[in-house]
Amino acid sequence: MKPINVGLLGLGTVGGGTLTVLRRNAEEITRRAGREIRVTMAAVRNLEKAKAIAGDLTLTTNANDVVNNPDIDIVVELIGGYSPAKELVLKAIANGKHVVTANKALLAVHGTEIFKAAQEKGVMVAFEAAVAGGIPIIKALREGLTANRIEWIAGIINGTTNFILTEMRDKGLAFDTVLAEAQRLGYAEADPTFDIEGVDAAHKLTIMAAIGFGIPMQFDKAYTEGISKLTKEDIAYAEELGYRIKLLGITKRTDKGIELRVHPTLIPAKRLIANVEGVMNAVLVKGDAVGATMYYGRGAGAEPTASAVVADLVDVTRMHTADPEHRVPHLAFQPDQLSDVPVLSIDEVRTAYYLRLKAFDKPGVLADVTRILADLDISIDAMIQKEPAEGEELVDVIILTHQAVEKAINQAIAKIEGLSSISGKITKIRMEELSA
Repeated sequence: MKPINVGLLGLGTVGGGTLTVLRRNAEEITRRAGREIRVTMAAVRNLEKAKAIAGDLTLTTNANDVVNNPDIDIVVELIGGYSPAKELVLKAIANGKHVVTANKALLAVHGTEIFKAAQEKGVMVAFEAAVAGGIPIIKALREGLTANRIEWIAGIINGTTNFILTEMRDKGLAFDTVLAEAQRLGYAEADPTFDIEGVDAAHKLTIMAAIGFGIPMQFDKAYTEGISKLTKEDIAYAEELGYRIKLLGITKRTDKGIELRVHPTLIPAKRLIANVEGVMNAVLVKGDAVGATMYYGRGAGAEPTASAVVADLVDVTRMHTADPEHRVPHLAFQPDQLSDVPVLSIDEVRTAYYLRLKAFDKPGVLADVTRILADLDISIDAMIQKEPAEGEELVDVIILTHQAVEKAINQAIAKIEGLSSISGKITKIRMEELSA
């Protein structure tokens, strides 16, 4: 049978890894796909640098040469970012080519448009590598759990921030110190904003929410909060209380709509996901029939991500000649069956909270605080007052609440901060039990 010809847009870390895996496991992959998958062309920035790994590949510095090549069946987009990736992907689709992409930012923002174009043209867009690297979470959500009504998804889906939080907890170091170490080790970019402020995780969460709940991509409605303001003190207090702090992407189905949020979260230390350390990723999915399932592995790197790219190439090859009407839909649900259920604002989210306040060590302070919380129907699960340091007037008070609506918590915080017995701003971190 005629081989499937593949063109790569980008031959960097993931492109090089994809080429390596395809060549090393060529016989195994051919046996699984039913025909040979052959990379024949790659668009690169630097021809001299690419020649070292390209072998017999045709190289070009013009990406249009790949998407317009009539001999290429599948275009693999590994450029990243919004442009020119979007234009190239749409052009490949218009030319009748299938697309495999690892570009979570592109899909989170422009996925609805891209999938519509692919649907109309009768081609596939595969994107397993866009979320959690080598972990097959997209396939699990789209196919493995298809019998289930998904209730919630919660994931550690950014290795850089997980490494930073692990080091802060294990070594008692400040955020800035660990960030510098992560950059030195190559885990964090020179400009780490997308990672540490939760944007990267929000891109991935947007994709998982769309597949889990059958809604369009809505990145602009995702609440995003990073880890740059976390202190080593809060990480230590959380540990003392039996919790770990992780940057989680959380999406839930509720009676009012879909929650879509990324933020630091206290999780009970006994949960498996709370013990995912370093640069590793993990995703918990709760289905009504199966209960909670967890997917764990490397979320980045040349070969883990290449593993997902090649898996997509095999899937597309297997389905290459299938009737487009009988393929697995891009977002798991049939395109005309997507839901318009609203995405909730963060003010409407209901969860539990960790609050840390600095109070003057005098009688009546805690009574004032608890009265404000009670007036807003916020009940307290636990409260700890630390001993003041010698010569200090201020003490740390830590409050864990039961579940409450974010809007009410914010009103309570504003009133508590207005008390003369309270100094400075209150630290608020959301809490999730993530129980099965």
